Amino acid sequence: MTFHDTFIVGAHAIIVNNEGLVLLLKRTYGDLGWSLPGGGVEVGETIHEALYRECREELGVEVQDAILTGFYYHSKLNAQVGIFRCSLPEGAEIKLSHEHSDYKWAHLSELSEVQRIRAVDALEYKGQVISRAF
Repeated sequence: MTFHDTFIVGAHAIIVNNEGLVLLLKRTYGDLGWSLPGGGVEVGETIHEALYRECREELGVEVQDAILTGFYYHSKLNAQVGIFRCSLPEGAEIKLSHEHSDYKWAHLSELSEVQRIRAVDALEYKGQVISRAF
């Protein structure tokens, strides 16, 4: 890879409720699967700005307390993805965008292997950002 090659950069949120369940969104595009809130970083945008924008667009809520816990390379997508442990304001009401048809709070065992690894890294975060490749 050279300096002028391009790849995708994304920012996604690990949001956990009081029962320790992780927030997942049901996509209305692609494979219609379940994913973490977040998306691509736009030109001129920082990874933090992208996280806040994407979550605001997808959830209708401002996430708070965002801490970068991991940065991951996904070879199938040629993408680098920052994972942030976040929270929702108390009493926040999720209002999904057209990109998602539903949401659920899922046990770690319900997550895909990659989602589970990133969620565990976020939940066990102790001040050192994790870096992994999938």
